[in-house]
Order: sequence, then C-alpha cells, then structure tokens
Amino acid sequence: MTPSDAPPAPTLWQAFRFWLKLGCISFGGPAGQIAIMHQELVERRRWISERRFLHALNYCMLLPGPEAQQLATYIGWLLHRTRGGIIAGALFVLPSLLLLVLLSWVYMAFGQQPLVAGLFYGIKPAVTAIVLQAAHRIGTRALRNGWLWAIAGAAFVAIFALQLPFPLIVAGAALAGFAGGRFLPQAFKTGGHGAAKASYGAAVIDDATPPPPHARFRWSRLALVCGCGALLWLAPMALLVLTAGWQHTYTQMAWFFTKAALLTFGGAYAVLPYVYQGAVVNFGWLTPPQMMDGLALGETTPGPLIMVVAFVGFVGGWGQAPFGAAQLPLAGAVAAVLVTWFTFLPSFVFILAGGPLVEATRDDISYTAPLTGITAAVVGVILNLALFFAWHVIWPAGLAGSPDWAAALIAVGAAVALLRYGQKVPRVIAVCAGGGLLLKLLVPAL
Repeated sequence: MTPSDAPPAPTLWQAFRFWLKLGCISFGGPAGQIAIMHQELVERRRWISERRFLHALNYCMLLPGPEAQQLATYIGWLLHRTRGGIIAGALFVLPSLLLLVLLSWVYMAFGQQPLVAGLFYGIKPAVTAIVLQAAHRIGTRALRNGWLWAIAGAAFVAIFALQLPFPLIVAGAALAGFAGGRFLPQAFKTGGHGAAKASYGAAVIDDATPPPPHARFRWSRLALVCGCGALLWLAPMALLVLTAGWQHTYTQMAWFFTKAALLTFGGAYAVLPYVYQGAVVNFGWLTPPQMMDGLALGETTPGPLIMVVAFVGFVGGWGQAPFGAAQLPLAGAVAAVLVTWFTFLPSFVFILAGGPLVEATRDDISYTAPLTGITAAVVGVILNLALFFAWHVIWPAGLAGSPDWAAALIAVGAAVALLRYGQKVPRVIAVCAGGGLLLKLLVPAL
C-alpha cells in the first residue's frame, strides 16, 4: 500500500455529518458504539487505520468517563484539530440529551397514566436483568484469577454490608492493584485491546502517518487546554454559587456530577452506585423506582449510557421546583443540561490535553495494575446494584410485604433472554414493556 491508495481526507463538513449520524444511531452501549465506529471509520471510510484506532481506544479505556464518546472525540481531534474533537464529542451526546429531556418530561408529566405505568411495570424487571448481565459481562472479562475475585468480593461486601462510599472503594481497589502490580505482576497484567490483526487498506491516518502538527506535544498547549478546561468549569460553578448559593440544588448537582465524572472507571454501570448513593440516598432528588426507570430510558436511547445523569438531573430539577410550580419542565431541562455539562467536560479535557502525549508514545502505551484492581471491584459494585434493583422490583413494599411474582417472572425471563440467548437489550426492553402493559390491562391490581 502507498499513500496514494488512501482515500481523500474528509472535510470538516463530511466529518460533521458522520458524527451527527453516529450520535443518532449509537445504540447498544459502549461495545456497540465502538463496533459502529470501527466499521465506519476503519473498514468502510478508512479515515484511520486499525492500529491507530486501537491505540486511541487503549488510551480511552484508561480514563474515567465514557470510552466510546472519548474515542469519537480523539479521532475527531486527530482529523480536524480541537474543533473537530469538540464537534465529534458534542454530537455524540447532544441527540441523546435532547431525546432524554423529551422522554423525561413525558415521564414526569404523564407517568401515572395507565399506558405509561404499564410500560414501566414491565421495564423495571428488565433493568434488573440488564444490570445483572453487565456484572456477568465485565466479570467474565476482568476476573481472571483468584486475586481479582477477592477484590470483587471485598468490594461487594464493602458496599452491600458496610455501606462504604463508592470513591473509597475505588481508592482501595486502586491501592490493591498497585500493590498487586509490584508483587504479583502476572496476576494484575491487564488484557484490554491488543494489536491490530487486520488491514483494510491504506487509511487517511495510517500506521506510519506521523502525528499532524496540532498533535505534537507542547507544554504551552497543555497549559492552554488545562487552563481553558478549568475556566469552563469554574465560570458556571462560580455563577451558580454567587447567584443561587452553595446549598442550591443546581450548585450541588454541578459539584456532585463533577465528582461523578472523575470516578467513572469501568463505564456507566460502575458509577451508577455512586449516583444512586448521592442522588437517591443523600440528596433525595429522585426515588429508587425513578432511578430504575431512568436507567431503562438510558438503555433505549442512543448515546453513552452515562446520559442517564440527564434524567436524574431533570427529575431532580422538576422535584425541587427552583422556578416555581408553573415552570417545572424548565427547571428539569436546565438541570439536565447542567449535569450533562459538568459530567462530560472532564472527558473533553482529558482527550484534548492528553492526546498529544499519547501520540508521542504510540506503540508504547501501557496498562496500569491499579486500573485492573478498579475493574475487578466494579464487578462487585455492579452485583450489589443488581440485588438492590431486584429487591425494589420483587418486594416493592419491603420484605414484610408480599413479593410481586409477575415482576419476578419478567425479570427471570429477561435474564434468560440476555444471558442464555444473547438477545439485544432494546428488544428485551420492548418485549418486557409490552408484557408489563398487557399484565396491567388484564390485572389492574398489579
């Protein structure tokens, strides 16, 4: 292959149209989203080679935050500088944000209607099965030996029995991973995404293509990106504190979801327990059943699953009513936009600041033992979340009340469909929603 075999470099407008399309069709969670990008960018359009794609993905896997959105930002930045990265990352999120704001409004305004209530009656048990599938999927990949199983078990006990905060569990797992990397390096060696095994022809950004000028590391550029990121965080935060006060719902949401953005090692399922502890237990922005409904909406819309934070923000803003009872939709929409900003801003800074460093160390990227420990702990934390959801679905009135056998049957059926037959999540949710609606119509007392 020679450079002349490569397709022409895409224009910014061509890239804009692709990133917009991706934001509208990116169903299936991070695995599905990364698969779509690989098919479109590596195999079909050949904008980037297989090795360069995986090199970028390896870096994104090491970061807190949604790896698929960060990968889109990285490739957009590599192709069209900072503006390309911002366009790619923003368009990956915006369609999902707009759709979730609309669905959240329908949920809050009409959620008690028989039709909507019936649909969510079937969706909630499906969510329990989906979270259980996530624990199984991550566990089969991450728990490769007894040491990692021990970390997962300790994390489960820490959050289930001891009710320790999620950040403390992450810190403890990272410490265990660090120690394991020093004394048991083979046990804590991370797998991840390996070297490329296929070639699809010469690419615009090929294996031997040198980093473009904007992708070369400079201390001045690093300082500029970090400074701009800090300003973009500090300006709205300062405005919230000065106009509303530190204890205002919006200010607390901004601070809480900033911390959440820095703790999402292992993907959205890993941070959900932290969001639950803060949004449901500590602040009371929404109830446990509402949290489950939000996760269901996140599973059935395009974009990263962590966009469930937009639903949390909308419901919290609606419930707190900062603009008065007549402006509940506005209060929810403002909160949804606010938490999305503070959740995703760190991801852009990580990519735009760290990208040149990654390009400078291409073919020499390493995986950290602390990340291996964190990933193992994530399995135990997610299992706790699945049990929490199952308890609220099957025993909605508590253990003193009667179990909801219909909901339990739906949950078991969804788990079998996902784990045994490998059915897609949207299809399982759709079938369960239809089954819940049918049960509610036939047995209104459910």
